[in-house]
Amino acid sequence: MENTATIVTPVSVSVRYGVLTGLASVIFSFILLATGQESNVPLSLLGFIIWIGGVVLAHNFFKANNGGFMSYGQGLGIGTLISLISGTMGAIFRYAYLELIDPSAAQRGMDAARAKLEEQGMDDAQVDQAVAMSQKFSTGPLGVVIAIVSAVIIGFLLSLIIAAITKRNRPEFE
Repeated sequence: MENTATIVTPVSVSVRYGVLTGLASVIFSFILLATGQESNVPLSLLGFIIWIGGVVLAHNFFKANNGGFMSYGQGLGIGTLISLISGTMGAIFRYAYLELIDPSAAQRGMDAARAKLEEQGMDDAQVDQAVAMSQKFSTGPLGVVIAIVSAVIIGFLLSLIIAAITKRNRPEFE
């Protein structure tokens, strides 16, 4: 009889769960943007819950299909690659949404940032300079690149913690 068991690698699990996590994040981002809640910080932090859930599910899937074991390095790699994939999907979606679907959403974000800076007591020249700099780095193709790099860095840092919790090393003398 043939062995038809699927071989599970960290990369295959990362791609599968990266796409799933990216889709969930895109849907969540769409809801936030469509309802005008993109500047609601407590609500937007739920995006981290989606990402953490995706990584934990990926780690559990990998362990379930790998004899119950996953090294720290494998867990870190899975979490980081999930961050790259889902971060890329999210950045491309956000760029397309702000450029093609609702350009006024970017203006709402800049207006909210302007109001927050004015609340902090900055004068008009400082506010204009800060908003111009923010707009330069958060929109367009440069914004996509910065969003992807940020997602990977934050994902790597969070994966350091999550992998330490979810790892289960194979016994040395098995």
